[in-house]
Amino acid sequence: MISVSSSCLCFRSEKMDDGKVFTDRPSLLDELFEISHIRTIYHMFIAVLLIFCLSTLAVDYIDQGRLVLEFDLLFFAFGNLGTVIQAWLVMFVYTLFVPYYTLVFWGSLYHTFPSKLGLSLGTGLILSSIQTCVLGLYPIYVVVDNQLPPASRFIVILEQIRFLMKSYSYIRETAPVVMKDTPKEGESPTLPTFSSYLYFLFCIMLLLLCFFAFLHCWLNLFGELLRFADRIFYKDWWNSTSFANYYRTWNVVVHDWLYYYGYRDFLWLSKRKFRAAAMLSVFIVSAVVHEYALTMGLGFFYPVMFCLFAVFGVVFNFTMNDKRQSPVFNIIMWACLFLGQGVQVCLYSQEWYAQIHCPRKEVCAPRTAHVS
Repeated sequence: MISVSSSCLCFRSEKMDDGKVFTDRPSLLDELFEISHIRTIYHMFIAVLLIFCLSTLAVDYIDQGRLVLEFDLLFFAFGNLGTVIQAWLVMFVYTLFVPYYTLVFWGSLYHTFPSKLGLSLGTGLILSSIQTCVLGLYPIYVVVDNQLPPASRFIVILEQIRFLMKSYSYIRETAPVVMKDTPKEGESPTLPTFSSYLYFLFCIMLLLLCFFAFLHCWLNLFGELLRFADRIFYKDWWNSTSFANYYRTWNVVVHDWLYYYGYRDFLWLSKRKFRAAAMLSVFIVSAVVHEYALTMGLGFFYPVMFCLFAVFGVVFNFTMNDKRQSPVFNIIMWACLFLGQGVQVCLYSQEWYAQIHCPRKEVCAPRTAHVS
C-alpha cells in the first residue's frame, strides 16, 4: 500500500468532541509487515494460496483434460447488480445532499425564526420521516421485492447501515448540541473426525480472512482512494486478554461510532449514572444491527448471532474485563472466538439448506361438508 504523507494530503487533525483525534498513521499490519519475520509469515500464506491454485489446475486437467472455470456460484450470489447499483445510488445521493442542505436551511432560519423550538422540531420531524423512507424502508423493499441473492442482499443492507451511521453522525456533530460530563475513553464496559478438523480449520480461516479482507485491505483501499491518512481501522485485537479490549480493538471504526454516539450520549442523558446500563444498551443495539444484517442478507430470521452477541458477549465483557492480564486469558479468548465462529457458520449454513430442501408445509384447515 502506498503511504500518504500529511504534507501531500494537507491533512489536518480533527478533534471530535474532545475525544477522537485523526492523525496521519498507517494500519498496524502495514507496520508489522516492515518486520522481516512477520513478512515471512505473510509470504507463507501466499505460498499456500499458490499451492491451492496449482492443485486445482492439476486436478481439473487430470479429471477433465482442461481447465474448468465455473463461476455459477459467483454469478448467482452477485446477481441482479443493476438493481443493487440503483438502490446504492439512491442512498448515496440522499446521504450526500439531503442532511447537509436540511441543516443549511435550518441554520439559516434558526436565529431569526420566532419559535426556535418549533423550527427545530418541524425540521427534525421532516428529516426523520424522509430518512426513515429512504434509508430505512426503501432498502428493505428493494431486497424483499426483488428477491435479491445473498451477496447482493448484503451489499444493499450493509450500505444501508453505513449510510445511516454516516448521516446520523453528521447531524449529531453539526447540530449545536452541547455535551457535558462525558467519560474518558479508557472507561468501558462425539470424537472428532478428520472432516471435523477441516471444518474447524475453515472457520478459523474464515475469521482471519474476513478481518484481513475487509478491515485491512478494503478500508485501506478506500483510505488511499479518498486520501484519508488515519488508517487505524483496527488495533492489536489478537493480543487481547479480555473481551472488553477485543471489542475496542477489533473494529475501531464501529467501536468509536458506538462509543461517541451511543455510550457517551446515554451517560449524558442519565447525568453520568447507569454506566452498566449504557454499556448494555450499546451491546443490544450492536447485536440487533448485526442480526438485522444477517436476517436480511440470508432471507430468514435465525437469531444465533444475537444470542451469542447479546448473551455470551455481554457475560464475557463483564467477566473477562481489563483486569485479566494473564496469557491464559488470551488463549481463552481465541478458543471462544473459534467456537463462536464455528457455531455460527454451522447453524446458519444448516438453516440455509433447510430453507431450500425442507420447505414448510402449509397446514390447511379441514373442510366441512355443507348440509343443505
